[in-house]
Amino acid sequence: MKSSERNKITKADLVESVYSKVDLNKKDIQSVIDLFIEELKSSITEDRVIEIRGLGTFEIKTRKGRKKARNPKTGEIVSVDTHGVASFRPGKDLKAKAWGLRSE
Repeated sequence: MKSSERNKITKADLVESVYSKVDLNKKDIQSVIDLFIEELKSSITEDRVIEIRGLGTFEIKTRKGRKKARNPKTGEIVSVDTHGVASFRPGKDLKAKAWGLRSE
């Protein structure tokens, strides 16, 4: 098992964690988490910036197109149009907490 898989937390894990801390049933918690994620996705795809204090900012950034890009799988030269990419910028608090996690 990869270390990234061992440390992965799923939506079901989040529901369990919240369930253990609040007096709500799992179905309601699942609904709130699902609605929250749908609101994030909807806002991002409407090209809106979402700022969650203490966590960070979700937004669409523009990646410039290139006439000569390389397909990493095949090595083939391809043309890539200008396109949007989903981006997350961690907030100051999250950056500070994450800073020393992988230092060795």
